[in-house]
Amino acid sequence: MQQVKRLQELAFFVSIPHMAQKQPDPYATLGEFIKRQRELSQLSLRQLADICGISNPYLSQIERGLRTPSSMILQSLAKGLRISAETLYTQAGILDPQEAEESDVIKAVMHDPDLSARQREMMIDMYRSFRQVNETSSTT
Repeated sequence: MQQVKRLQELAFFVSIPHMAQKQPDPYATLGEFIKRQRELSQLSLRQLADICGISNPYLSQIERGLRTPSSMILQSLAKGLRISAETLYTQAGILDPQEAEESDVIKAVMHDPDLSARQREMMIDMYRSFRQVNETSSTT
């Protein structure tokens, strides 16, 4: 009887292969990273939210992967956690750790005080698109 039940369980998992291969949400792992850094800094959720100027529920949602923080919020969190903004951008998937040269351009855009958070994100997206087009055309 136990063998039949075990076979049924195995058949269930085999019949749903896409569930086993599901890619993790980068923002969920970002939230987990932020939470670990907050705990290592011995800050409560409320303390970090106050330092960063965001609400407790919003920070909680970020930590649980329910909300996607903007680049400005990531910068604020980095300052509050006393880590580099690039570390958080890498965790969020905004920066590719393998592309160091790209990092300088993105850093310049991220630190431009005359751009809004949305403009920064759009410029980074456009920059990456141009690089991708150039890489594609250079390989053909």
